[in-house]
Amino acid sequence: MDVTQLAIRPARPDDYESVAAFTRNTWPDREGSDYLPQVYHDWIEDDQDRKRTLVADAGEEIAGICQAVMLSSHEAWAQGMRVNPAFRGEGISTDLNGALFEWASDRGATVCRNMVFSWNVAGLGGSRTAGFDPVTEFRWAQPEPASEPADETEHVSSDPAVAWRYWVDSSAREQLSGLALDRTESWALSELTKADLERAAEETAVFAVIDDGACAMAYRTGVRTTETDAGETESVAEYGVGAWDDAPAAQTLFDAIKADAGVAGADQTRVLIPETPRYVSDAAWLRAAVSDHPDFVLAADLTGR
Repeated sequence: MDVTQLAIRPARPDDYESVAAFTRNTWPDREGSDYLPQVYHDWIEDDQDRKRTLVADAGEEIAGICQAVMLSSHEAWAQGMRVNPAFRGEGISTDLNGALFEWASDRGATVCRNMVFSWNVAGLGGSRTAGFDPVTEFRWAQPEPASEPADETEHVSSDPAVAWRYWVDSSAREQLSGLALDRTESWALSELTKADLERAAEETAVFAVIDDGACAMAYRTGVRTTETDAGETESVAEYGVGAWDDAPAAQTLFDAIKADAGVAGADQTRVLIPETPRYVSDAAWLRAAVSDHPDFVLAADLTGR
């Protein structure tokens, strides 16, 4: 393929069929389908100063696609990096990410992060080649929503200041480099701030476990409706991070999360936790389901661009 004729440009509605053709079966040896064909039109319709979707145009077909989103005044998030199999090995990922780095830098971003499944070796290699460096890894704990309302406990506070105080000095914050699930962009991680917890306390839910001082915290980013491979819909209560000192604190925190998810009418929960032996084994010990593989977060330094 002659990649010298490639044009990096904003995605258009009429690119859909070409993009869908090489993204419908992105990971043929894995269960589940790629989400890009389902979100493509919403993605590009929503493109404004905060979001940009680019494609590599090879003339008769699209060679690749990627999107960047501004999560804060200085944080960008790259997602949906896909390369047409016919063009793999030609540096398409590097070209697309480079254009998005420039776009994000022009808007004040000093860092651009992305997330890659730990099993996606090609994606990890492409991210490193494009300029992303390793930052952290996490898993999802998935405690079952409670079927009945739980009794209130004096050990759980909804005060965001208490939750923030615990987070600042927690091992989870250190392990996650201060990152948690973003409150506005699905599947993105951003720097957790006190203001985020204050907004969550007003709009969703915040939990701080207290036992001779704060010993655990979490907050809900929202409840997301997803479609299963069988075509059914289910609601998932998502929690930006779960942090705790020990298994008893985790038990109290998980009980609060399960009760909150039940009240919210969620079918499932998803709690972001650090990928460490203690956090993952604590969740397993408490009989919460845990995702099979960790996810890796990487970051590109945009200062000086």
